[in-house]
Amino acid sequence: MSVFGKLFGAGGGKAGKGGPTPQEAIQRLRDTEEMLSKKQEFLEKKIEQELTAAKKHGTKNKRAALQALKRKKRYEKQLAQIDGTLSTIEFQREALENANTNTEVLKNMGYAAKAMKAAHDNMDIDKVDELMQDIADQQELAEEISTAISKPVGFGEEFDEDELMAELEELEQEELDKNLLEISGPETVPLPNVPSISLPSKPTKKKEEEDDDMKELENWAGTI
Repeated sequence: MSVFGKLFGAGGGKAGKGGPTPQEAIQRLRDTEEMLSKKQEFLEKKIEQELTAAKKHGTKNKRAALQALKRKKRYEKQLAQIDGTLSTIEFQREALENANTNTEVLKNMGYAAKAMKAAHDNMDIDKVDELMQDIADQQELAEEISTAISKPVGFGEEFDEDELMAELEELEQEELDKNLLEISGPETVPLPNVPSISLPSKPTKKKEEEDDDMKELENWAGTI
């Protein structure tokens, strides 16, 4: 017999055939609790009544007062017994409820285990490994194709990188030489000789003022 069969009473045992279900037992315990609670309320009222009767008779009728107190004591004893019984029933009901909950949890776990087993029955670990390997191979192939597509196409033409770099350096040197020539300026062109004959110079303003002063002096001397 399997573990779940032992837990759930499978196999045709007497308890499985004639015993009450956990739900039925829990309900009966609740009904008993309700009945005892009502009995408690009844006893509490009777105790209050007997206490009132004892106070009423007092010293006037000691015999009736004593009888009332005796009945009150019996009711209190019954009430204490019911309190103990209720505590026991409550503990039993809670334990049964927990057991019922655990049973339902185990049933659901067993159901899930069977479903998982059924799902895995159609799986072969070797086939899974092969499938994962195929996926990895296809992924690698896809990456190679992407890399090949992304490379520039030169139509079969290949160039020497060193040769291209040397040509580029040569062009840069030519450009540098050209810039240096432009900075130094064009070649000097010979100019014609300067004539040796001196040209008459234009009288300066100071010379003109001196001539005016001399003329003014001569005019003054002539008037003497």
